[in-house]
Amino acid sequence: LVQTTLRSTATIEERNGGLTVRFAPLSSPHRSLAVAAACAELNDPAAPFPGTTLGLHFEVSEGRLVG
Repeated sequence: LVQTTLRSTATIEERNGGLTVRFAPLSSPHRSLAVAAACAELNDPAAPFPGTTLGLHFEVSEGRLVG
């Protein structure tokens, strides 16, 4: 699941003084929900992007999230 997520399409954007990594939904809703839960764990506590003071936030686009 992690390998699939890291190989999927994602966007990186700067907003609110931090970087947001938004992964595309995966092939099924339950996979996307699992990745979204992992992202929530990674976001608490917020860690800075290495070498910067920008906070790093992970999320999954809501295209196929069902829960």
